[in-house]
Amino acid sequence: MFRFIDRKDELAALERDWNTAENAFIVVFGRRRIGKTKLIEQFLRNKQNVRYTAEDASKKVQITELRKILASCLNDEFLASQDINEWGVLFSYLEKAIDKKKKLCIWIDEFSYIIKNDAGVVSVIQKFIDNFVRDSRLFFIVSGSLYGLMSEKVLSNSSPLYGRRTRDLLLKPIPAGFIKEFVLFGSKDSIKTAFTIGGIPEYLNVAARHKSYMDFIRQEFFRHEGYFFREPFFLLSQEFKEIRTYFSILNAIAYGNSKPSNIANFIGLGAREIYPYLELLIAYGFIGRETSVLGDKKAGLYYISDNFFDFWFNFVHKNRELVEAGIFNVKDSELNAYFGKRFEIFIRENFFRFFSKYGLAGRWWLKGEEIDIVALNDKTDEILFGECKWRDNVDAKKALAELKQKASLVEWRKDTRKEAYCIFAKSFKGELKEEYATLYDLSTIAKIANMD
Repeated sequence: MFRFIDRKDELAALERDWNTAENAFIVVFGRRRIGKTKLIEQFLRNKQNVRYTAEDASKKVQITELRKILASCLNDEFLASQDINEWGVLFSYLEKAIDKKKKLCIWIDEFSYIIKNDAGVVSVIQKFIDNFVRDSRLFFIVSGSLYGLMSEKVLSNSSPLYGRRTRDLLLKPIPAGFIKEFVLFGSKDSIKTAFTIGGIPEYLNVAARHKSYMDFIRQEFFRHEGYFFREPFFLLSQEFKEIRTYFSILNAIAYGNSKPSNIANFIGLGAREIYPYLELLIAYGFIGRETSVLGDKKAGLYYISDNFFDFWFNFVHKNRELVEAGIFNVKDSELNAYFGKRFEIFIRENFFRFFSKYGLAGRWWLKGEEIDIVALNDKTDEILFGECKWRDNVDAKKALAELKQKASLVEWRKDTRKEAYCIFAKSFKGELKEEYATLYDLSTIAKIANMD
């Protein structure tokens, strides 16, 4: 049975538009499997609507399919009998066939497939909005998964549709706190699930079919018939023409190459050639770039921000032949090394859930030394140093002493600053009595992140 989870803000925005606006042109976009269709379906419950889901077919096939659906929903026998070959003809007819005073929603899903086969449809839609929608009670929604096409052809300032949309919704992964609504693994394995596939609703539905985290990854990642075994190839082939180059860049970063020069060398590109590819991967949300909190902002390091891609490249692609042969067994040590990396990223991404008074937080590094988290309050001269350890029974006093030693290397306002420390770990042995130092074990982290 389908359950609609999260998306409360997006749903509320759409409902406000429906209840307060006379008409609307709404764009919903985001990566595949993110839940665009489910959101709009939920919104349109009990509302009169016409829905067409485009396929990656020819322009003629797409026009014919939409024409038939519109003819049926509008009960228009004349439209049903026509042979239409151009988008302009179809939408010109709709201007005459649709009752302007009637509240109705027309929704074209996978609109990016229509643009892909005929970019001129964007100008047709622009005229339809200007000539009809703005003087009617029509809600016109387009949604699409091809991020590049939706961004360039629909949302950019060079698009004919620029300035026409009344709302655009970029759907992002759901927060980690909602993962427990999908899977029943317990808080520790829910966190591991977040580190493996992130907050992609469709992926979480796949995980929900299994009784445990280990069963999930063995069945769906480490079997050649598993759901995720070929998923990256499909996602990248949908978005990029130069799939081999983008695939190789992600592979290079997953293998630990974080500097642009190292990534370029790994895949055989010139140092300057790599930047456009990196920028596009950032725009799509597949990778991220970080700089040292107090360092040179030009000297950035790249990492895979998408949990699913990171896990897949580290385990499936790296062991592809063994997985294909059905003999791959993942080692606990390798999983823990991966979880340790994602644990650091997770804590940094959710840092302000733990400490809200700091204005800036991130990684710090200098000449081979590194601190997982340094947070600054520029107004009060407060600085916090944090360390993340994906281990059980961490010696709290020893960890604090090591963190203090590294903190002494940070030059920020040494004469006036007020220092605080925090350590995140699966569990601790021993306690800290110092008021300026805080320990967070996994159960506490799960509560604060609403994952318990």
